[in-house]
Amino acid sequence: MSHPVNQPKRKLKLGAMLHGVGSSMSTWRHPELPSDASISIDYIKEQARIAEEGKLDLVFIADGLYINEKSIPHFLNRFEPVTILSAIGSVTSRIGVVGTLSTSYSEPFTVARQFASIDHITGGRAGWNVVTSPLEGSAKNFSRKEHPEHELRYEIAEEYLEVVRGLWDSWEDDAFVRNKETGVFFDPDKMHRLNHQGKHFSVEGPLNIARSKQGHPVVFQAGSSDSGRSLAARTADAVFTGHETIEEAQQFYRNVKERAAAFGRSPDEILIFPGIGPIVGRTAEEAERKYQEVADLVKVEEALLYLGRFFDHHDFSVYGLDEPFPDLGDIGANSFRSTTDRIKRKAKEEGLTLRQTALQVATPKTSFIGTPEQVADKIQAWFEQGAADGFMIGSTVPNGLRDFVELVVPVLQERGLFREEYEADTLRGNLGLPVPENRYTAARRKAAEAQVLPEQPETVPAP
Repeated sequence: MSHPVNQPKRKLKLGAMLHGVGSSMSTWRHPELPSDASISIDYIKEQARIAEEGKLDLVFIADGLYINEKSIPHFLNRFEPVTILSAIGSVTSRIGVVGTLSTSYSEPFTVARQFASIDHITGGRAGWNVVTSPLEGSAKNFSRKEHPEHELRYEIAEEYLEVVRGLWDSWEDDAFVRNKETGVFFDPDKMHRLNHQGKHFSVEGPLNIARSKQGHPVVFQAGSSDSGRSLAARTADAVFTGHETIEEAQQFYRNVKERAAAFGRSPDEILIFPGIGPIVGRTAEEAERKYQEVADLVKVEEALLYLGRFFDHHDFSVYGLDEPFPDLGDIGANSFRSTTDRIKRKAKEEGLTLRQTALQVATPKTSFIGTPEQVADKIQAWFEQGAADGFMIGSTVPNGLRDFVELVVPVLQERGLFREEYEADTLRGNLGLPVPENRYTAARRKAAEAQVLPEQPETVPAP
């Protein structure tokens, strides 16, 4: 009697968002946070090392392409992601390095080359967060007359990804012979032009850099709208998302996995990472104090500016602060659609005033707050109850990442939920994702297999 092979226990995946002076208008004023953290290479390197000490899977650098006087401090003055990923990669050895780059305001050939380069620099630890750029003002910085509509942006992104992945396969893995004796540098039969002619892009190729040891950089996607979910289900290796409740997270998790299966993919090969901002204290009271210290720094005027960013920098100062949250119609629908829909829905369902809504959005009180055990309990519940494969850890308070690594990670390790050592030296390896076979190598292999199949014997008619 045969027995099933024991499957390895499913383990959490964890990433850290390196967000400089923070995602609020006022965190930079906290005495424990360097006020230049967003452009301090030493600070960012230190954060990456802390994340690697905690055996986290990846560090992540977000980005945006438009600012004005109302933008939060971190957005006003921060590093460009691709550049800083190279720097982080040089001072770490196992942790993945992931950055945001827009498909609406860049060229596929350039982006394919940039992330392939980072993948080589880091030995196979690169990841690309594919975004379509939500901010309407982005067009003004790229000589465009108008920002593409929401659906069009995702249509462009899908073809864009098709091109980039095709370029990443320009060279088969053994194409570069480098035989000094014979003078053969590469095998021309294993170099391939893409010759893509599509609706939005025309790209010949080949890319002028080889595949790395993980094949392709890992592709992340961050949209949670219907179009975003469909793009992720078809094309992404992992998804960044955000939810306030486990019920919302479960619905999203189930929906994306079902869509992936409908596209013929294994649901296990697309990982869901809700973003959380845990606040950890050795006591619950200490955690509450850490939150309050940051919340007390925010003025309501700043909260209105922060809220306005999601709604195309709408001027909320024209409304009464203690009146019900205003009816905004479609403002913001072509920008942060899923976020603005959530804000409006919550304000309506809970009967919130503009003041209450702005302060909640600017200084959200995470449910992942408390002692290390309480935060670990919440993470475990989401993980085991079909709401997440892993989490993106944001630093809501100064030293938040160090607190998480030193206090929560050991609890997760003791419970057998998280690794104690890295399993691999590539991002794909640690995430448990397969290495994509080069498409031309795969075609060559399949053709060879078809040729060696034994001929079927002729049918002999019955006597």
